[in-house]
Amino acid sequence: MLSDPSSKYLPYPSVPFPEGYIRQWPNKRTTISPVWLSTDLRDGNQALVNPMSNTVKLELFRLMVKIGFKQIEVAYPAAGETEFQFVRDLITNNEVPDDVAIQIITPARADLITKSIASLAGVKHGIIHLYNAVSPVFREVVFRNTKEQTIDLTINAVKLVKKLTEEETARSGARFTLNYCLETFSQTEPEFAVELGNRVLAEWGKASPDDKVYFNLAATVECAPSNHYADMVEYFNNNINQRDSVLLSIHPHNDRGTGVAATELALLAGGDRVEGCLLGNGERTGNVDLITLALNLYSQGVSPGLDFSNLPEIVQVVCRCNESAVPVRYPYAGTLVFSAFAGTHQDAIKKGLDAQAARWEKVDRTGEGKKYWAMPYIPIDPKDIGYGYENLIRVSSQSGKAGTAFVIKQTLQLDLPRRMQVSFYGVVQSECEKSGKEMSTALITNAFKQKYCLSSKPIGRLHLQSFNLVPLSPSSEPSSLDSDESDGTLTLPEQGRDLVRFEGQILADGRTRRIMGDGKGVHSALLDALRNDLEFEVNIGEVVYQSSSGEDAKTVTYLEVNTPGSSPSKSGAGSVWGVGISSDSATSQCRAIISGVNSLIGDRRFPHPKMVFTPRRDQSAQRSESWLRDFTFRAGHSVVRTPEHERSELIAASPI
Repeated sequence: MLSDPSSKYLPYPSVPFPEGYIRQWPNKRTTISPVWLSTDLRDGNQALVNPMSNTVKLELFRLMVKIGFKQIEVAYPAAGETEFQFVRDLITNNEVPDDVAIQIITPARADLITKSIASLAGVKHGIIHLYNAVSPVFREVVFRNTKEQTIDLTINAVKLVKKLTEEETARSGARFTLNYCLETFSQTEPEFAVELGNRVLAEWGKASPDDKVYFNLAATVECAPSNHYADMVEYFNNNINQRDSVLLSIHPHNDRGTGVAATELALLAGGDRVEGCLLGNGERTGNVDLITLALNLYSQGVSPGLDFSNLPEIVQVVCRCNESAVPVRYPYAGTLVFSAFAGTHQDAIKKGLDAQAARWEKVDRTGEGKKYWAMPYIPIDPKDIGYGYENLIRVSSQSGKAGTAFVIKQTLQLDLPRRMQVSFYGVVQSECEKSGKEMSTALITNAFKQKYCLSSKPIGRLHLQSFNLVPLSPSSEPSSLDSDESDGTLTLPEQGRDLVRFEGQILADGRTRRIMGDGKGVHSALLDALRNDLEFEVNIGEVVYQSSSGEDAKTVTYLEVNTPGSSPSKSGAGSVWGVGISSDSATSQCRAIISGVNSLIGDRRFPHPKMVFTPRRDQSAQRSESWLRDFTFRAGHSVVRTPEHERSELIAASPI
């Protein structure tokens, strides 16, 4: 970095307000929601590593409609046949509700404008997003145009849009709105932006309070503080002609990390409409996040007109469609947003919950007052957007369960389920209290391995040595499915549908035992085997699977276990878990069950292996016993004919 960055970087220029002018936006307050436009399907889609297919785009479009968006940018039709066809499919398949307008984007080029508007044939209400970059760096460096040439290019494009949309309106009765985007507005001279806007209004010639022209004031690159963008919007707002026939559309990006703030200030400065994406997807650092903006309004008592009452599901769909993830601390949508780890925060939240419950009870009892939300550290009721209160206070010591889970993820690459994090934190807390010292990374990692028996050598009382899975369902293949410590991959019968037999060898307190059980899937079969041989009943609760990729790919099974009659806590505190890791899915699941049972079994005595008596053989009998050769009993021992005289033989076997 330079010791004097002013030698390389220029500060943003001042907005040319008249001398003595007093800004209006700092004294205003937002009391109504703006018009919302989602550009997830276009501006967001173009920024994805793997752009969405039309099938995925349709799923996301339907989600936008369900949330309540009335304006949705759907495509760049001139970019290719896929984009063009998506617009056609929306219209011809009647996917667009009557109260929803779809917007398409086109550069200010005649051939691209023509194709783009052709895609909207038969639309009820179409918005034409016409754009060209107008800032000095684009005019002079990219396009090598003067201001006059830039104006001419824009006016010719507006003329063509007007002509083509009027022709389509005459054919189908469609309604069209012009949305002219001053691309790179945030880096354009404010006076030139106003001049260009007024020329567009004059050329369009039919703007009215009932049929407004939109001006998209794009902060294509956020290169100045939020207050500067608000100043530019206020300047444009004050100087554009026919203000009652104009709608100012705010389109900020997040290059400086202040896209939300810039939008909120721009709305105070005269903005009427906001263009953005759910969760802030978009080029570079992304477009402004519409979820954050909407819920910020909601937290101030202003209805955004969008329904995020099931935000976790919305986040899941958006992340799946975009092949993206949300940081755990992301506003409103992150998994740790409504969680407190520090003791002082937890104490304040607990007191706030108690006080609020008493206050709300009084309102219900007396009918006086208002059940308003007032909570330390939590600005919005999590229940309003689909969360509960179970995560508000998460007991911690030093780093708490989130800290211990982070250590395990960093050292062992294991991403623990939330409820298991609570359970394992209890182990760490107990160890910390015993030693009286802070648990280091090495101690936490070792405690995890010991607790969940993660070793090729026996650690707990039970240790799985090897096993076979034999399909029993008529539809299954008759061949055995074998797995042991050194196996490769295994194809399992589908869990819960196909009946299989588990035949395994375990170490129980250092002694080998053969166990056998039947069930629908590997879980049920192994539990049946443990019930038969050890007389130990186990139930399975929550199960989470994870997998890694690459040459050393592993399947990890996290599995909650409990005994009949016990009731696992919803938070995970006191719950018992097992962990299994293997390149083979079946082995991973079996190891997880044995791991969990080791924590449940305690000092319980194992029953003696049940004995099966084999009677003396009649030496005089003239009969063939070749069928006994290599016959495998449930204990796994083979009966082999010998030349010895009559004998009795005890064979350890599991009961049927």
